[in-house]
Amino acid sequence: MKKLLLLLALMATMLSCKTSDTKPSSREKAIEKALEKAQANGTDTLSPLKLKVLDSKYITKDDVFAGLEDEVLQFSFNSPNGTRKAELLNVLVQEKSIPQIQQAIYDGKFTYKDLTLYFLNRIYNYDRNNELSLNSVISLNPNAIEQARQADATLATMKEYGETLDTYVITGMPILLKDNINTSEVPTTAGAAVLIDNQTADARLVQNLKDAGAIILGKTNLSEWAYFFCGDCPSGYSAVGGQTLNPYKRTYFDTGGSSSGSGVAVAANFAVAAVGSETSGSILSPSSQNSIVGLKPTVGTISGEGVVPISSYLDTAGPMAKNVVDAAILINAMRGDEADVIESNLIPKLKDYSLEGKRFGIFKRFLENPLYADAIATIKNQRATIIELEDRDLELNGFLKLLNADMKQDLPTYFQTAGNAKYKDWDVARVMQENLKDSINAMPYGQRLFQGILDEPEMTDDEFANFKEKMTVSAQEYLNYYYSRYGLDGILSINNYTAGVAAVGFFPAMTVPMGYDKDGKPFGLTFIAPSGKDRELFGWAAAYERVSKKRQMPTDYSK
Repeated sequence: MKKLLLLLALMATMLSCKTSDTKPSSREKAIEKALEKAQANGTDTLSPLKLKVLDSKYITKDDVFAGLEDEVLQFSFNSPNGTRKAELLNVLVQEKSIPQIQQAIYDGKFTYKDLTLYFLNRIYNYDRNNELSLNSVISLNPNAIEQARQADATLATMKEYGETLDTYVITGMPILLKDNINTSEVPTTAGAAVLIDNQTADARLVQNLKDAGAIILGKTNLSEWAYFFCGDCPSGYSAVGGQTLNPYKRTYFDTGGSSSGSGVAVAANFAVAAVGSETSGSILSPSSQNSIVGLKPTVGTISGEGVVPISSYLDTAGPMAKNVVDAAILINAMRGDEADVIESNLIPKLKDYSLEGKRFGIFKRFLENPLYADAIATIKNQRATIIELEDRDLELNGFLKLLNADMKQDLPTYFQTAGNAKYKDWDVARVMQENLKDSINAMPYGQRLFQGILDEPEMTDDEFANFKEKMTVSAQEYLNYYYSRYGLDGILSINNYTAGVAAVGFFPAMTVPMGYDKDGKPFGLTFIAPSGKDRELFGWAAAYERVSKKRQMPTDYSK
Protein backbone atom coordinates (compact mmCIF):
# COMPACT_ATOMS: atom_id res chain seq x y z
CA MET A 1 0.00 0.00 0.00
CA LYS A 2 2.82 2.40 0.88
CA LYS A 3 4.48 1.89 -2.51
CA LEU A 4 1.15 2.45 -4.26
CA LEU A 5 0.56 5.72 -2.42
CA LEU A 6 4.05 6.97 -3.19
CA LEU A 7 3.63 6.07 -6.86
CA LEU A 8 0.23 7.75 -7.05
CA ALA A 9 1.51 10.85 -5.29
CA LEU A 10 4.48 11.10 -7.63
CA MET A 11 2.33 10.70 -10.72
CA ALA A 12 -0.25 13.19 -9.45
CA THR A 13 2.52 15.70 -8.78
CA MET A 14 3.80 15.22 -12.31
CA LEU A 15 0.29 15.77 -13.65
CA SER A 16 -0.29 18.92 -11.62
CA CYS A 17 2.98 20.39 -12.90
CA LYS A 18 2.36 19.48 -16.55
CA THR A 19 3.47 22.12 -18.99
CA SER A 20 1.77 20.69 -22.06
CA ASP A 21 -1.53 22.02 -23.34
CA THR A 22 -3.01 18.59 -23.99
CA LYS A 23 -6.26 17.39 -22.50
CA PRO A 24 -5.72 15.05 -19.52
CA SER A 25 -6.15 11.40 -20.54
CA SER A 26 -8.65 9.07 -18.90
CA ARG A 27 -5.69 7.27 -17.33
CA GLU A 28 -4.44 10.53 -15.80
CA LYS A 29 -7.90 11.28 -14.41
CA ALA A 30 -8.05 7.77 -12.95
CA ILE A 31 -4.71 8.35 -11.20
CA GLU A 32 -5.94 11.63 -9.70
CA LYS A 33 -9.13 9.99 -8.44
CA ALA A 34 -7.20 7.03 -7.03
CA LEU A 35 -4.95 9.38 -5.10
CA GLU A 36 -7.94 11.22 -3.64
CA LYS A 37 -9.44 7.89 -2.58
CA ALA A 38 -6.19 6.64 -1.06
CA GLN A 39 -5.83 9.83 0.97
CA ALA A 40 -9.45 10.01 2.09
CA ASN A 41 -9.19 7.94 5.27
CA GLY A 42 -5.58 8.44 6.25
CA THR A 43 -3.29 5.41 6.15
CA ASP A 44 -1.17 3.21 8.35
CA THR A 45 1.85 4.03 6.19
CA LEU A 46 2.42 7.66 7.16
CA SER A 47 5.95 8.65 6.16
CA PRO A 48 7.99 11.76 6.94
CA LEU A 49 8.30 14.44 4.29
CA LYS A 50 11.48 14.44 2.25
CA LEU A 51 13.05 17.81 2.98
CA LYS A 52 16.43 18.96 1.67
CA VAL A 53 16.55 22.04 3.86
CA LEU A 54 14.95 22.70 7.23
CA ASP A 55 16.29 25.93 8.74
CA SER A 56 17.00 29.22 7.04
CA LYS A 57 20.55 30.03 5.99
CA TYR A 58 19.75 33.75 5.96
CA ILE A 59 17.98 34.60 9.22
CA THR A 60 18.29 33.50 12.85
CA LYS A 61 15.99 33.77 15.83
CA ASP A 62 18.08 36.72 17.02
CA ASP A 63 17.57 38.45 13.67
CA VAL A 64 13.80 37.99 13.86
CA PHE A 65 13.59 39.35 17.44
CA ALA A 66 16.13 42.16 17.10
CA GLY A 67 15.04 45.01 19.38
CA LEU A 68 12.13 43.02 20.86
CA GLU A 69 13.78 40.21 22.79
CA ASP A 70 14.21 41.96 26.17
CA GLU A 71 10.54 42.96 26.49
CA VAL A 72 9.36 39.57 25.25
CA LEU A 73 11.44 37.70 27.83
CA GLN A 74 10.40 40.09 30.59
CA PHE A 75 6.75 39.47 29.73
CA SER A 76 7.30 35.74 30.02
CA PHE A 77 8.18 36.02 33.70
CA ASN A 78 5.67 38.63 34.92
CA SER A 79 3.62 37.20 37.79
CA PRO A 80 0.23 38.74 38.57
CA ASN A 81 -1.36 36.87 41.50
CA GLY A 82 1.34 34.23 41.36
CA THR A 83 0.56 33.21 37.77
CA ARG A 84 2.78 33.99 34.81
CA LYS A 85 0.99 36.47 32.55
CA ALA A 86 1.62 34.26 29.52
CA GLU A 87 -0.24 31.41 31.23
CA LEU A 88 -3.10 33.71 32.19
CA LEU A 89 -3.48 34.89 28.60
CA ASN A 90 -3.52 31.29 27.37
CA VAL A 91 -6.96 31.10 28.96
CA LEU A 92 -8.12 34.52 27.80
CA VAL A 93 -6.71 34.57 24.25
CA GLN A 94 -6.10 31.11 22.79
CA GLU A 95 -8.77 30.16 20.24
CA LYS A 96 -10.81 33.25 21.15
CA SER A 97 -12.43 35.44 18.50
CA ILE A 98 -11.70 39.11 17.93
CA PRO A 99 -14.97 40.20 19.63
CA GLN A 100 -14.13 38.05 22.68
CA ILE A 101 -10.60 39.48 22.89
CA GLN A 102 -11.81 43.05 22.42
CA GLN A 103 -14.38 42.62 25.18
CA ALA A 104 -11.77 41.21 27.58
CA ILE A 105 -9.47 44.16 26.88
CA TYR A 106 -12.29 46.67 27.34
CA ASP A 107 -13.13 44.97 30.64
CA GLY A 108 -9.54 45.52 31.80
CA LYS A 109 -8.48 41.87 31.97
CA PHE A 110 -5.39 42.64 29.89
CA THR A 111 -4.14 45.27 27.44
CA TYR A 112 -3.32 45.54 23.76
CA LYS A 113 0.33 45.60 24.77
CA ASP A 114 -0.16 42.39 26.76
CA LEU A 115 -1.83 40.81 23.73
CA THR A 116 1.02 41.79 21.40
CA LEU A 117 3.65 40.55 23.84
CA TYR A 118 1.71 37.33 24.32
CA PHE A 119 1.88 36.51 20.62
CA LEU A 120 5.53 37.57 20.38
CA ASN A 121 6.28 35.33 23.34
CA ARG A 122 4.62 32.36 21.63
CA ILE A 123 6.58 33.00 18.44
CA TYR A 124 9.78 33.23 20.49
CA ASN A 125 9.08 29.94 22.27
CA TYR A 126 7.79 27.90 19.36
CA ASP A 127 8.80 29.21 15.97
CA ARG A 128 12.56 28.72 15.54
CA ASN A 129 15.53 26.71 16.73
CA ASN A 130 13.89 24.09 18.95
CA GLU A 131 12.24 20.68 18.68
CA LEU A 132 8.82 22.28 18.13
CA SER A 133 9.93 25.00 15.69
CA LEU A 134 7.56 25.76 12.83
CA ASN A 135 9.52 28.40 10.87
CA SER A 136 6.29 30.23 10.13
CA VAL A 137 7.47 33.80 10.80
CA ILE A 138 10.17 35.50 8.70
CA SER A 139 10.30 38.92 10.37
CA LEU A 140 8.71 40.97 13.14
CA ASN A 141 7.72 44.62 13.24
CA PRO A 142 10.16 46.35 15.63
CA ASN A 143 7.47 48.97 16.34
CA ALA A 144 4.70 46.49 17.22
CA ILE A 145 4.92 46.93 21.01
CA GLU A 146 4.94 50.74 20.74
CA GLN A 147 1.94 50.61 18.42
CA ALA A 148 0.13 48.47 21.00
CA ARG A 149 0.90 51.06 23.69
CA GLN A 150 -0.68 53.70 21.48
CA ALA A 151 -3.79 51.53 21.08
CA ASP A 152 -4.02 51.27 24.88
CA ALA A 153 -3.74 55.05 25.21
CA THR A 154 -6.53 55.54 22.67
CA LEU A 155 -8.77 53.10 24.55
CA ALA A 156 -8.08 54.86 27.86
CA THR A 157 -9.13 58.16 26.30
CA MET A 158 -12.32 56.57 24.97
CA LYS A 159 -13.20 55.28 28.42
CA GLU A 160 -12.45 58.65 29.98
CA TYR A 161 -15.07 60.22 27.70
CA GLY A 162 -17.57 57.44 28.37
CA GLU A 163 -17.36 55.89 24.93
CA THR A 164 -17.97 52.18 24.43
CA LEU A 165 -15.88 49.93 22.19
CA ASP A 166 -17.31 48.19 19.14
CA THR A 167 -15.89 44.70 19.66
CA TYR A 168 -16.28 43.82 15.95
CA VAL A 169 -13.29 45.92 14.89
CA ILE A 170 -9.64 45.21 14.07
CA THR A 171 -8.34 48.00 16.37
CA GLY A 172 -5.31 46.85 18.38
CA MET A 173 -5.35 43.34 16.92
CA PRO A 174 -1.91 41.89 15.97
CA ILE A 175 -2.05 40.70 12.34
CA LEU A 176 0.62 38.82 10.36
CA LEU A 177 1.20 39.36 6.63
CA LYS A 178 2.42 36.90 4.04
CA ASP A 179 5.88 38.04 3.02
CA ASN A 180 4.88 38.99 -0.51
CA ILE A 181 2.83 41.93 0.82
CA ASN A 182 4.63 45.26 1.26
CA THR A 183 4.81 46.92 4.66
CA SER A 184 7.14 49.75 5.60
CA GLU A 185 8.45 48.23 8.84
CA VAL A 186 10.31 45.24 7.37
CA PRO A 187 11.51 44.12 3.91
CA THR A 188 9.24 42.21 1.55
CA THR A 189 11.21 39.22 0.28
CA ALA A 190 8.66 36.81 -1.22
CA GLY A 191 10.94 34.31 0.54
CA ALA A 192 13.74 35.01 -1.94
CA ALA A 193 17.27 35.69 -0.71
CA VAL A 194 17.85 38.21 -3.50
CA LEU A 195 15.01 40.41 -2.17
CA ILE A 196 16.30 40.66 1.38
CA ASP A 197 16.88 44.41 0.87
CA ASN A 198 13.42 45.07 -0.57
CA GLN A 199 12.34 47.74 1.93
CA THR A 200 9.17 49.38 0.61
CA ALA A 201 6.21 51.59 1.39
CA ASP A 202 2.97 49.98 2.57
CA ALA A 203 0.77 48.03 0.19
CA ARG A 204 -2.64 49.62 -0.10
CA LEU A 205 -4.31 46.81 1.87
CA VAL A 206 -1.72 47.26 4.65
CA GLN A 207 -2.34 51.00 4.82
CA ASN A 208 -6.05 50.18 5.10
CA LEU A 209 -5.34 47.82 8.00
CA LYS A 210 -3.24 50.44 9.77
CA ASP A 211 -5.91 53.10 9.22
CA ALA A 212 -8.38 50.72 10.89
CA GLY A 213 -6.04 50.40 13.89
CA ALA A 214 -4.57 46.95 13.26
CA ILE A 215 -1.05 46.20 14.52
CA ILE A 216 1.13 44.65 11.83
CA LEU A 217 2.96 42.06 13.93
CA GLY A 218 5.28 40.88 11.18
CA LYS A 219 5.64 38.71 8.09
CA THR A 220 5.01 35.01 7.55
CA ASN A 221 7.00 32.46 5.61
CA LEU A 222 5.65 31.20 2.29
CA SER A 223 6.37 28.92 -0.60
CA GLU A 224 9.00 31.07 -2.31
CA TRP A 225 7.64 33.45 -4.95
CA ALA A 226 4.15 32.19 -4.01
CA TYR A 227 5.05 28.65 -5.18
CA PHE A 228 5.93 29.79 -8.68
CA PHE A 229 9.69 29.42 -8.58
CA CYS A 230 11.30 26.04 -8.11
CA GLY A 231 8.66 23.55 -9.22
CA ASP A 232 10.30 20.66 -7.37
CA CYS A 233 10.26 21.98 -3.81
CA PRO A 234 7.93 21.19 -0.90
CA SER A 235 5.11 23.50 0.17
CA GLY A 236 6.21 26.17 2.61
CA TYR A 237 9.89 26.30 1.65
CA SER A 238 11.67 29.58 1.01
CA ALA A 239 15.34 30.45 1.06
CA VAL A 240 14.79 33.28 3.55
CA GLY A 241 12.37 31.52 5.88
CA GLY A 242 13.47 27.90 5.61
CA GLN A 243 10.92 25.08 5.69
CA THR A 244 7.56 25.88 7.26
CA LEU A 245 6.22 22.90 9.25
CA ASN A 246 2.67 21.83 10.05
CA PRO A 247 1.83 22.10 13.79
CA TYR A 248 -0.44 19.04 13.61
CA LYS A 249 2.51 16.78 12.71
CA ARG A 250 5.62 18.78 11.99
CA THR A 251 7.64 16.74 9.53
CA TYR A 252 4.82 14.47 8.32
CA PHE A 253 1.94 16.70 7.17
CA ASP A 254 2.33 19.12 4.29
CA THR A 255 1.61 22.73 5.22
CA GLY A 256 -0.14 23.52 1.96
CA GLY A 257 0.95 26.55 0.04
CA SER A 258 1.79 29.11 -0.91
CA SER A 259 0.42 31.02 2.12
CA SER A 260 2.01 28.35 4.31
CA GLY A 261 3.33 30.51 7.14
CA SER A 262 0.05 32.39 7.43
CA GLY A 263 -1.86 29.13 7.84
CA VAL A 264 0.60 27.65 10.33
CA ALA A 265 0.91 30.84 12.41
CA VAL A 266 -2.86 31.22 12.77
CA ALA A 267 -3.29 27.53 13.62
CA ALA A 268 -0.64 27.78 16.36
CA ASN A 269 -2.12 31.02 17.77
CA PHE A 270 0.83 33.26 16.87
CA ALA A 271 -1.49 36.15 15.93
CA VAL A 272 -5.17 36.97 15.93
CA ALA A 273 -5.29 36.38 12.16
CA ALA A 274 -3.14 36.64 9.04
CA VAL A 275 -3.33 37.80 5.45
CA GLY A 276 -2.54 35.36 2.66
CA SER A 277 -2.65 35.58 -1.12
CA GLU A 278 -3.92 33.24 -3.80
CA THR A 279 -3.67 32.74 -7.52
CA SER A 280 -5.08 29.20 -7.44
CA GLY A 281 -5.38 27.39 -4.10
CA SER A 282 -2.75 29.32 -2.15
CA ILE A 283 -5.15 30.39 0.62
CA LEU A 284 -7.51 27.42 0.44
CA SER A 285 -4.77 24.79 0.64
CA PRO A 286 -2.84 25.99 3.73
CA SER A 287 -6.07 26.96 5.49
CA SER A 288 -7.44 23.44 5.03
CA GLN A 289 -4.12 21.77 5.87
CA ASN A 290 -3.88 23.74 9.13
CA SER A 291 -7.53 23.58 10.23
CA ILE A 292 -8.40 27.26 9.89
CA VAL A 293 -10.83 29.41 7.91
CA GLY A 294 -9.57 30.91 4.66
CA LEU A 295 -11.28 33.04 2.03
CA LYS A 296 -10.19 33.47 -1.57
CA PRO A 297 -12.40 36.49 -2.36
CA THR A 298 -13.68 37.57 -5.74
CA VAL A 299 -10.67 38.96 -7.62
CA GLY A 300 -10.70 42.75 -7.42
CA THR A 301 -12.27 42.84 -3.96
CA ILE A 302 -8.86 43.60 -2.37
CA SER A 303 -6.31 45.93 -3.94
CA GLY A 304 -3.24 44.14 -5.33
CA GLU A 305 -1.15 47.32 -5.21
CA GLY A 306 2.11 46.55 -3.40
CA VAL A 307 1.77 42.75 -3.54
CA VAL A 308 4.47 40.73 -5.33
CA PRO A 309 2.57 39.19 -8.25
CA ILE A 310 2.27 36.00 -10.21
CA SER A 311 -0.71 37.09 -12.27
CA SER A 312 -2.43 40.46 -11.89
CA TYR A 313 -5.33 38.80 -13.73
CA LEU A 314 -5.94 36.11 -11.08
CA ASP A 315 -4.09 37.17 -7.90
CA THR A 316 -5.91 38.26 -4.76
CA ALA A 317 -5.10 38.70 -1.10
CA GLY A 318 -7.50 37.24 1.46
CA PRO A 319 -8.08 36.66 5.19
CA MET A 320 -6.97 33.58 7.14
CA ALA A 321 -8.36 33.19 10.67
CA LYS A 322 -9.45 30.69 13.30
CA ASN A 323 -13.12 31.44 12.72
CA VAL A 324 -15.51 33.00 10.22
CA VAL A 325 -16.26 36.15 12.24
CA ASP A 326 -12.57 37.09 12.44
CA ALA A 327 -12.18 36.53 8.69
CA ALA A 328 -15.11 38.90 8.07
CA ILE A 329 -13.65 41.58 10.35
CA LEU A 330 -10.22 41.26 8.73
CA ILE A 331 -11.36 41.45 5.12
CA ASN A 332 -13.47 44.54 5.77
CA ALA A 333 -10.44 46.23 7.32
CA MET A 334 -8.35 45.21 4.30
CA ARG A 335 -10.90 46.94 2.06
CA GLY A 336 -10.58 50.29 3.80
CA ASP A 337 -13.19 52.92 2.96
CA GLU A 338 -14.68 50.92 0.10
CA ALA A 339 -17.97 49.06 0.52
CA ASP A 340 -17.73 46.22 3.04
CA VAL A 341 -17.54 42.68 1.70
CA ILE A 342 -20.11 41.74 4.32
CA GLU A 343 -21.93 44.68 5.86
CA SER A 344 -20.44 45.50 9.27
CA ASN A 345 -23.83 45.48 10.94
CA LEU A 346 -24.37 41.92 9.68
CA ILE A 347 -21.14 40.47 11.10
CA PRO A 348 -22.62 40.09 14.64
CA LYS A 349 -25.56 38.29 13.01
CA LEU A 350 -23.41 35.62 11.35
CA LYS A 351 -24.24 33.41 14.33
CA ASP A 352 -27.87 33.44 13.18
CA TYR A 353 -27.33 32.46 9.54
CA SER A 354 -29.12 29.32 8.38
CA LEU A 355 -28.49 26.76 5.65
CA GLU A 356 -32.18 25.89 5.43
CA GLY A 357 -33.44 25.92 1.87
CA LYS A 358 -30.00 26.34 0.31
CA ARG A 359 -29.10 24.14 -2.64
CA PHE A 360 -25.55 22.80 -2.80
CA GLY A 361 -23.96 20.66 -5.48
CA ILE A 362 -21.43 17.93 -4.67
CA PHE A 363 -19.28 15.54 -6.71
CA LYS A 364 -20.01 11.98 -5.66
CA ARG A 365 -16.38 10.85 -5.68
CA PHE A 366 -15.58 13.28 -2.85
CA LEU A 367 -17.92 11.25 -0.61
CA GLU A 368 -15.18 8.62 -0.41
CA ASN A 369 -13.62 10.95 2.15
CA PRO A 370 -15.56 10.14 5.37
CA LEU A 371 -15.01 13.64 6.76
CA TYR A 372 -16.64 15.13 3.69
CA ALA A 373 -19.48 12.61 3.87
CA ASP A 374 -20.04 13.60 7.52
CA ALA A 375 -19.96 17.31 6.60
CA ILE A 376 -22.56 16.77 3.88
CA ALA A 377 -24.76 14.88 6.35
CA THR A 378 -24.44 17.78 8.78
CA ILE A 379 -25.52 20.24 6.10
CA LYS A 380 -28.46 18.03 5.14
CA ASN A 381 -29.51 18.04 8.79
CA GLN A 382 -29.70 21.81 8.57
CA ARG A 383 -32.42 21.31 5.95
CA ALA A 384 -30.29 22.22 2.97
CA THR A 385 -30.73 20.34 -0.32
CA ILE A 386 -27.76 18.34 -1.60
CA ILE A 387 -27.56 17.53 -5.31
CA GLU A 388 -25.05 15.07 -6.77
CA LEU A 389 -23.41 16.49 -9.88
CA GLU A 390 -22.20 14.47 -12.83
CA ASP A 391 -18.51 14.72 -13.63
CA ARG A 392 -17.89 16.62 -16.85
CA ASP A 393 -14.72 17.16 -18.85
CA LEU A 394 -13.15 20.60 -18.70
CA GLU A 395 -10.28 21.76 -20.85
CA LEU A 396 -8.32 24.58 -19.20
CA ASN A 397 -5.55 24.31 -21.73
CA GLY A 398 -2.71 26.69 -21.09
CA PHE A 399 -3.15 27.60 -17.42
CA LEU A 400 0.63 27.51 -16.92
CA LYS A 401 1.04 29.53 -20.10
CA LEU A 402 -1.21 32.22 -18.64
CA LEU A 403 0.81 32.39 -15.42
CA ASN A 404 4.12 32.47 -17.31
CA ALA A 405 3.05 35.29 -19.57
CA ASP A 406 1.50 37.33 -16.77
CA MET A 407 4.47 37.04 -14.42
CA LYS A 408 6.89 37.95 -17.20
CA GLN A 409 5.01 41.27 -17.45
CA ASP A 410 3.79 41.81 -13.91
CA LEU A 411 6.98 41.19 -11.91
CA PRO A 412 8.96 43.98 -13.65
CA THR A 413 5.96 46.27 -13.11
CA TYR A 414 6.05 45.52 -9.37
CA PHE A 415 9.78 46.28 -9.24
CA GLN A 416 9.27 49.56 -11.09
CA THR A 417 6.25 50.79 -9.14
CA ALA A 418 6.21 49.15 -5.69
CA GLY A 419 9.62 47.62 -4.97
CA ASN A 420 12.73 49.16 -3.46
CA ALA A 421 14.67 51.41 -5.86
CA LYS A 422 17.53 48.88 -5.84
CA TYR A 423 15.36 46.53 -7.90
CA LYS A 424 13.80 49.06 -10.26
CA ASP A 425 15.15 47.51 -13.47
CA TRP A 426 14.92 43.87 -12.40
CA ASP A 427 12.92 41.15 -14.13
CA VAL A 428 12.69 37.35 -13.97
CA ALA A 429 15.99 36.88 -15.82
CA ARG A 430 17.82 39.19 -13.41
CA VAL A 431 16.45 37.32 -10.39
CA MET A 432 17.67 34.02 -11.85
CA GLN A 433 21.07 35.51 -12.59
CA GLU A 434 21.45 36.80 -9.02
CA ASN A 435 20.39 33.43 -7.56
CA LEU A 436 23.27 31.73 -9.39
CA LYS A 437 25.78 33.72 -7.34
CA ASP A 438 24.91 31.55 -4.30
CA SER A 439 22.89 28.74 -5.82
CA ILE A 440 23.38 26.24 -2.97
CA ASN A 441 21.64 28.52 -0.48
CA ALA A 442 19.46 30.68 -2.71
CA MET A 443 17.99 27.90 -4.87
CA PRO A 444 18.63 24.42 -3.42
CA TYR A 445 15.61 23.05 -5.31
CA GLY A 446 16.48 24.88 -8.53
CA GLN A 447 14.39 27.50 -10.36
CA ARG A 448 12.61 25.44 -12.99
CA LEU A 449 9.37 27.44 -13.06
CA PHE A 450 11.23 30.72 -13.48
CA GLN A 451 13.06 29.16 -16.43
CA GLY A 452 9.67 28.24 -17.87
CA ILE A 453 8.66 31.89 -17.74
CA LEU A 454 11.67 32.86 -19.85
CA ASP A 455 11.04 30.00 -22.28
CA GLU A 456 7.38 30.95 -22.84
CA PRO A 457 6.83 32.15 -26.44
CA GLU A 458 5.79 35.78 -26.74
CA MET A 459 2.20 36.75 -27.59
CA THR A 460 0.87 40.07 -28.78
CA ASP A 461 -1.34 41.99 -26.36
CA ASP A 462 -4.43 41.08 -28.37
CA GLU A 463 -3.48 37.41 -28.53
CA PHE A 464 -2.89 37.30 -24.77
CA ALA A 465 -6.16 39.11 -23.97
CA ASN A 466 -8.11 36.70 -26.19
CA PHE A 467 -6.30 33.74 -24.65
CA LYS A 468 -7.23 34.82 -21.11
CA GLU A 469 -10.82 35.49 -22.08
CA LYS A 470 -11.17 32.06 -23.68
CA MET A 471 -9.90 30.32 -20.54
CA THR A 472 -12.17 32.32 -18.26
CA VAL A 473 -15.22 31.72 -20.43
CA SER A 474 -14.51 27.96 -20.45
CA ALA A 475 -14.28 27.84 -16.65
CA GLN A 476 -17.37 29.98 -16.16
CA GLU A 477 -19.42 27.91 -18.62
CA TYR A 478 -18.31 24.75 -16.82
CA LEU A 479 -19.43 26.00 -13.39
CA ASN A 480 -22.49 27.94 -14.58
CA TYR A 481 -23.80 24.79 -16.24
CA TYR A 482 -24.24 23.25 -12.79
CA TYR A 483 -25.60 26.41 -11.20
CA SER A 484 -28.23 26.98 -13.88
CA ARG A 485 -29.23 23.37 -14.52
CA TYR A 486 -29.71 22.52 -10.84
CA GLY A 487 -30.60 25.92 -9.43
CA LEU A 488 -27.61 25.84 -7.08
CA ASP A 489 -26.63 28.38 -4.48
CA GLY A 490 -23.13 26.91 -4.15
CA ILE A 491 -20.83 23.94 -4.71
CA LEU A 492 -19.15 22.02 -1.87
CA SER A 493 -15.61 20.74 -2.30
CA ILE A 494 -12.63 19.60 -0.20
CA ASN A 495 -9.53 21.68 0.56
CA ASN A 496 -8.34 23.17 -2.75
CA TYR A 497 -9.54 20.28 -4.94
CA THR A 498 -11.67 22.58 -7.13
CA ALA A 499 -9.49 25.68 -6.77
CA GLY A 500 -8.18 25.80 -10.34
CA VAL A 501 -11.50 26.06 -12.16
CA ALA A 502 -12.85 28.43 -9.49
CA ALA A 503 -9.79 30.67 -9.88
CA VAL A 504 -9.91 30.90 -13.67
CA GLY A 505 -13.68 31.40 -13.54
CA PHE A 506 -13.40 34.17 -10.90
CA PHE A 507 -15.57 32.26 -8.42
CA PRO A 508 -14.76 33.05 -4.74
CA ALA A 509 -14.27 30.18 -2.30
CA MET A 510 -14.09 29.76 1.47
CA THR A 511 -12.83 26.78 3.45
CA VAL A 512 -13.81 25.83 7.01
CA PRO A 513 -12.34 23.06 9.22
CA MET A 514 -14.26 19.79 8.77
CA GLY A 515 -12.19 17.46 10.94
CA TYR A 516 -9.13 15.20 11.01
CA ASP A 517 -8.43 11.80 9.49
CA LYS A 518 -7.20 8.86 11.56
CA ASP A 519 -3.62 10.12 11.24
CA GLY A 520 -4.71 13.49 12.65
CA LYS A 521 -4.39 15.32 9.33
CA PRO A 522 -6.77 18.30 8.99
CA PHE A 523 -9.23 18.71 6.12
CA GLY A 524 -11.45 21.63 5.14
CA LEU A 525 -14.94 21.88 3.67
CA THR A 526 -14.78 24.41 0.83
CA PHE A 527 -17.77 26.48 -0.28
CA ILE A 528 -17.69 27.89 -3.84
CA ALA A 529 -20.02 30.69 -4.97
CA PRO A 530 -20.50 32.70 -8.15
CA SER A 531 -18.44 35.85 -8.64
CA GLY A 532 -19.37 38.64 -6.25
CA LYS A 533 -21.24 36.36 -3.85
CA ASP A 534 -18.63 36.58 -1.08
CA ARG A 535 -21.23 37.64 1.48
CA GLU A 536 -23.14 34.40 0.93
CA LEU A 537 -19.94 32.44 1.55
CA PHE A 538 -19.62 34.02 4.99
CA GLY A 539 -23.19 33.10 5.86
CA TRP A 540 -22.88 29.47 4.74
CA ALA A 541 -19.48 29.03 6.37
CA ALA A 542 -20.65 30.54 9.66
CA ALA A 543 -23.74 28.31 9.73
CA TYR A 544 -21.65 25.18 9.09
CA GLU A 545 -18.98 26.22 11.60
CA ARG A 546 -21.61 26.81 14.30
CA VAL A 547 -23.08 23.32 14.07
CA SER A 548 -19.92 21.35 13.28
CA LYS A 549 -17.32 22.91 15.64
CA LYS A 550 -14.50 20.85 14.11
CA ARG A 551 -11.44 23.02 14.71
CA GLN A 552 -9.06 21.83 17.43
CA MET A 553 -5.85 23.59 18.37
CA PRO A 554 -2.66 21.54 17.73
CA THR A 555 -1.94 19.96 21.11
CA ASP A 556 1.83 20.54 21.18
CA TYR A 557 1.28 24.29 20.98
CA SER A 558 -1.46 24.77 23.60
CA LYS A 559 0.79 25.62 26.56
